Amino acid sequence: MIISGKAKVAGVMGWPVGHSRSPRLHGFWLDKYGIDGAYVPLSVPPERAAEAIRALPALGLRGCNVTVPHKEIAAATVDHLDESARGVGAVNTIVVREDGSLEGRNTDGFGFVENLRAGAPGWRADAGPAVVVGAGGAARGVIAAILDAGAPEVWLVNRTRERADALAADLAATLGPKTRVFDWVSRETILAEAALLVNTTTQGMAGQPPLDLDLRHLPASAVVTDIVYTPLVTPLLAAAAERGHRTVDGIGMLLHQARPGFAAWFGVEPEVTEELKVFVLGS
Repeated sequence: MIISGKAKVAGVMGWPVGHSRSPRLHGFWLDKYGIDGAYVPLSVPPERAAEAIRALPALGLRGCNVTVPHKEIAAATVDHLDESARGVGAVNTIVVREDGSLEGRNTDGFGFVENLRAGAPGWRADAGPAVVVGAGGAARGVIAAILDAGAPEVWLVNRTRERADALAADLAATLGPKTRVFDWVSRETILAEAALLVNTTTQGMAGQPPLDLDLRHLPASAVVTDIVYTPLVTPLLAAAAERGHRTVDGIGMLLHQARPGFAAWFGVEPEVTEELKVFVLGS
């Protein structure tokens, strides 16, 4: 699509950023809605991330998405944090306000929950405890979103217990003591009471070994989701589907988390459709 000198511009900042599907995703929407705008990759090394973020207003950008390893740097750099970003201590969406100040948001949790609701109609967060595997940056946003949606508790397991304990302590400061940590050896037995199982690790991603988790204790009513989307059907999701569980793949989280940023930068509330999903996966 041809743009003019009045084009609205946003982008995605990371290091590296060449793997990001966000330009393809936002480019689809820009074309679909006939918007005079552009969404560009911004490859910025960590030591210059704060400088680049502060330069967004001067460059005329309306904002940007932030991906690894800049999410925590962004949270410390912006002028304002909304509740979503404050709760997890990380920013994935920056909006340049009319006065030139920078607002940091975190839409990962929104994307996760919207994907669950779309992929497993009737899913209820308050149906029972959610078991989350992994204690990295992705787990932080997912746990906050599950609790905000009404889950009674999140049960967290990670190969390194200390990392899980640290994450639970951080979340307790803003969300209350609703995240319980279990030893890795307990990861299968605690599934017996789970209403939701979430993999937030890279295990099962193309080139990585599958997640080491036997589902035999998981109730038939439990929903299983994986934030990995390459491949779309991970070994975990395949095993869950074989047992009859409702499963939700990870690509929808990427698509839904992009909606609030696109609306803020370009002024249109975009839709997540099957056509969009096929297009983004085709990159």
